[in-house]
Amino acid sequence: MNRLADKVCLVTGAGSGIGQATAIAFAEEGAIVLLADRDEEGVSHRNAHAYGWSAKPA
Repeated sequence: MNRLADKVCLVTGAGSGIGQATAIAFAEEGAIVLLADRDEEGVSHRNAHAYGWSAKPA
């Protein structure tokens, strides 16, 4: 399904736990997902690529 196609979602706490699971679920539904977390490593370029995402640090 692509229920969130062409939607933009901002997920805070996306480096682990519920935030990470939410970001993955939104991406699987077709959303453009912006990840935010105090743990830079959790939302790093390397970890994003583990899910096939592109990452740009801000």
